Amino acid sequence: MRAAKRQTVSPARGTLVERLVQGIADDIVEGRLPPGVRLEEVELASRFRVSRTPVREALRLLAASGLVENRPNRGAIVATIGEDRLYELFEVMAELEGVCARLSAQRMTPAERRALEALHMDSAALVRSGDRERYEAVNSRFHASLYRGAHNAALEETVLAARRRVAAFRRAQFHVLGRLSKSWEEHDQVVRAILCGDGDAAARAIRAHVQIVRAASAEFIASTHPLPTVLTEG
Repeated sequence: MRAAKRQTVSPARGTLVERLVQGIADDIVEGRLPPGVRLEEVELASRFRVSRTPVREALRLLAASGLVENRPNRGAIVATIGEDRLYELFEVMAELEGVCARLSAQRMTPAERRALEALHMDSAALVRSGDRERYEAVNSRFHASLYRGAHNAALEETVLAARRRVAAFRRAQFHVLGRLSKSWEEHDQVVRAILCGDGDAAARAIRAHVQIVRAASAEFIASTHPLPTVLTEG
């Protein structure tokens, strides 16, 4: 496995595996770990300063998302990010978020609507300052608000699981020039529809947003994975 900068992961057990998944996934999506590279548990544990147990669990979750493959006699290796796989993941994500947005427009309480609007307006300052890291965090909170606002625990659990599978790709989109402002504008259409109680418009807006995210993610990944078999923008 190619040498990488030594990192430290917070020892908080509730977030340890998730942080490992994020760190390894970002290295894959951003091209620091190219397709075919073997992922050694001992080396990853040393790099992130953790034991092998959470590394093993992180690799299992990454395999479920399609970023890692387990091959006989080779162990875990970095998978090729296929265009078809990316399309399928985001197709599911768009439909699930569409349901959440529609139900949120119908079911959010007045307090939840105000909180969503306030979060959205506060994020405008992050766009103006170009603070990508903080905008990413607020972006996650924005979408989580839609999941909760649907007031359907089974749906929320399902969409969160789907989001974990595309999390690294959604973070990658913000490397694309101008993406912060465009993301905010797309969110704005969703917020306006929800505040008006227009479930169909909210669902259309969020589905369109998720597909734009897919295209932006694909654009970035294509620039970091030069192999011709790796995805191109669809």
